[in-house]
Amino acid sequence: MITFNYETPFNLKDEFKIASWIEHIVVSEGFVLGEISYIFCDDLFLNHINKEFLKHDTLTDIISFDYCLDKQVNGEIYISIERVIENAQLFHVSFENELNRVMIHGVLHYLGYKDKTTEEKKTMRLKENACLNELNI
Repeated sequence: MITFNYETPFNLKDEFKIASWIEHIVVSEGFVLGEISYIFCDDLFLNHINKEFLKHDTLTDIISFDYCLDKQVNGEIYISIERVIENAQLFHVSFENELNRVMIHGVLHYLGYKDKTTEEKKTMRLKENACLNELNI
């Protein structure tokens, strides 16, 4: 089950479509969907989470907490809408494109994709792009 929670004045345009897309990605990678909660928030909210749980005092667009059990995907994904807006402008993409990229990025981490090394970042970006293409079919 995928749930969407709003700690900021923002709402997804089509929760059902996004949830179906995410579930499709999870299943197509050989996993089972458990519970994924998205929490949309502002910079202040996410910075507090970052400081409290990760001991980082920096702004970020996403923080995910992985509660996966073997092949069952479970987790919480916190997304700063303010960061997504700024990054969309910085990367010259639409807000929706950047938001969808960040949303699937968190899930891809649960599926085992990493982004620490240059090669991992390249693989992650290719996978994000493939997932975004599936959403836009």
